[in-house]
Amino acid sequence: MSEKYDVLVIGAGPAGYVSAIRCAQLGLKTACVDNWLDKDGKHVLGGTCLNVGCIPSKSLLESSELYARCQNELSDHGITVKDIGLELSTMMQRKNKIIEDLTLGIEGLFKSNKVEWIKGRGRLLANRRVEVSSEDKQEIYQAENIIIATGSSSVEIPGAPQDNQFIVDSTGALEFDEVPGRLGVIGAGVIGLELGSVWRRLGSEVVIIEAQDVFLPIADEKIARAGKAEFKKQGLDIRLNARLMSAEVKKTDTGNKVEVIYQDAKGDHNESFDKLIVAVGRQPNSDNVFDDEAEVLLDERGCVHVNEQCETSVPGVYAIGDLVRGPMLAHKGSEEGIMVAELIAGNHAEVNYDLIPSVIYTHPEIAWVGKNEQQLKTAGENYKSGMFPFAASGRARALGVTTGMVKILSHAETDRILGVHVFGPQASEIIAQAVIAMEMGASSEDIGLTVFAHPTLSESLHEAALAVNNNAIHVANKKIKK
Repeated sequence: MSEKYDVLVIGAGPAGYVSAIRCAQLGLKTACVDNWLDKDGKHVLGGTCLNVGCIPSKSLLESSELYARCQNELSDHGITVKDIGLELSTMMQRKNKIIEDLTLGIEGLFKSNKVEWIKGRGRLLANRRVEVSSEDKQEIYQAENIIIATGSSSVEIPGAPQDNQFIVDSTGALEFDEVPGRLGVIGAGVIGLELGSVWRRLGSEVVIIEAQDVFLPIADEKIARAGKAEFKKQGLDIRLNARLMSAEVKKTDTGNKVEVIYQDAKGDHNESFDKLIVAVGRQPNSDNVFDDEAEVLLDERGCVHVNEQCETSVPGVYAIGDLVRGPMLAHKGSEEGIMVAELIAGNHAEVNYDLIPSVIYTHPEIAWVGKNEQQLKTAGENYKSGMFPFAASGRARALGVTTGMVKILSHAETDRILGVHVFGPQASEIIAQAVIAMEMGASSEDIGLTVFAHPTLSESLHEAALAVNNNAIHVANKKIKK
């Protein structure tokens, strides 16, 4: 038996590494087990988010947006640029450097906080023991508390067997060495829209095939409709109520192609693509993580059963992040990791699951927190709403990004804010202001009475709050008070 720890964390993604650091800060003897290998076979920290998810995708989204703006928007500013070119390899090198810097940063944080990094694959045994397997050995570690944070992976579908070259998941879509002429995307969710946007801006013809008959049902209906219209205008060919039947790589006179058959209300359709991205969701990484004798309960999807404090059916064993109920979001996992660390240390802590913001990093961005209008209608809750279009924002006009709006929903009697929805420039930053306000129990009147700097995009939140009570200044009210 190896050394004993106060806390042993399995997984070094945003949930696991944050939890390990906080445990160590609280004076707990902490180790973190992780087996992530980069393309060169080197052990690195950060999990999916930093290595093949949130960070590299945002890097490519930023680079591709700059490229698209240079091609299409600079002339409006009186800026003439000739011979705009694309060096995809340089773009990828920039992305890889960002990943390297951030993963090395976590390694430095582990060292400074005295978190021991155990390299290998962790497996929970009975009696709070963890078996760690590496290339040349197996060791057993004991801990008073164990936190499982093994994350998630892309869902594979039988109709589109991935070969990591022509049919790929989100990881493969971040590594193309040339811009596909014609790109298919299965799934019009967050990942499909973001990756489709990247390659459309860089020159691909993009077709997104989505099985659901409603676009972005997780978002507010008005926001989703506006988003769909804008993305189509940008060149994303979004086909709803279209179910993939098969995808097969075939040799043609012009090279290998992915031949796709999908079905909609009009029957079967054939499409040919240079590459196909499968982005139909993610599933918990719970296989081979728990020994049968560990007696941790899982549901039929592989999610670990936990209580509100993220404790499993086994006392002293916790599970956090994508492995448990709730949205698969890095910031949700990080907050759960901090909560569990505080609880283990004997402190009070909780996560407000009602106020976890969601963001889609398209251009413009989509972001929301709290309830949307269809949820309030279904629940029979009395509410009122206020909207402000970015077209009426001086700052948005100066930026040249006037598509979208801010929408606020509040309780009809108390005026307490129930949900905020943003489609527009820097929505990911604006939504943070809404989260803070709602965390403090603010009403729309509270935001309306708050002074916002001018000219800013944030003023749109202020104006939407004023519009809830028909007091907006820079847009027509529903009914002017006498």
